[in-house]
Amino acid sequence: MPDPARDLAGYGPTPPDPQWPGGARLALSIVVNVEEGAELSVASGDERNEAIPESGQLIQGAPDPCMESHFAYGARVGLWRVLGVLDAYGAKATFSSCGRAVAHTPALAAAPAARGHEVSAHGWRWEMHAGMEEATERAVIAKTVATLAEHAGARPVGWHTKSASSVNTRRLLIEEGGFLYDSDCYDDDLPRLVPGAGRPHVVLPYAFDTNDMRFRPGAGFNHAEDFSRYCIAAFDRLMQEGGRMMSVGLHLRTIGRPGRIAGLEQFLDHVARAGEAVWVARRMDIARHWLARSG
Repeated sequence: MPDPARDLAGYGPTPPDPQWPGGARLALSIVVNVEEGAELSVASGDERNEAIPESGQLIQGAPDPCMESHFAYGARVGLWRVLGVLDAYGAKATFSSCGRAVAHTPALAAAPAARGHEVSAHGWRWEMHAGMEEATERAVIAKTVATLAEHAGARPVGWHTKSASSVNTRRLLIEEGGFLYDSDCYDDDLPRLVPGAGRPHVVLPYAFDTNDMRFRPGAGFNHAEDFSRYCIAAFDRLMQEGGRMMSVGLHLRTIGRPGRIAGLEQFLDHVARAGEAVWVARRMDIARHWLARSG
């Protein structure tokens, strides 16, 4: 049987009224994942290369400059293209950033922060934490916080682990003392508080379907319109229901490509037509709102 502590019931048929600011029917969170330079790479001194490189070829036991070049596109070009589109629509996003990426290329955090975007934490390396020793994970969290604070001008208050977190991750974030939220769940359309945490901590669900990661070969998206059509369909449904939160995941090296960026523009065009019925917000603002409404 599943662990009794695992909540499969959730809010059920009567979810709480989120009371979004201005009476908005939907809170929209745009998350830009910043991973360029944090991907596993033998050339960076890591134990192996990324298992799913952008090139479709798997190289292990030797440096893989092809894989590194695919990631580099996000830092060299994608960052500026994505920032330009967000600026054009006045949309504030959360840049979920790996510490090592920012340590190597500070503009990855400094430029979004200067434009009013949130810089949150996405681990040190771009790696899952499942099975990580507690002392190691605690040190990884501390190193990531310090690096992002240095280059973004403010410490991160949000965290998202690549893939699987460890059994200790959420507790360690709460114990660290400066985090408002984590996004290590995919099971709801509304935030929630962690019960019995000792201090307020919000879980903000994330999503892998409304996400440009589906441009990977065989994952479902081929054209820019595939991304925008799917995200618009999800947006319209949640707007119809009302009282929901929606996450859209982006990656600099993915949506930042010239043949894909129109998908983000098409989606933001659609969002703009909803006017004040949608609250486009950074994740830290959603977390703070949830804490305030929860008393």
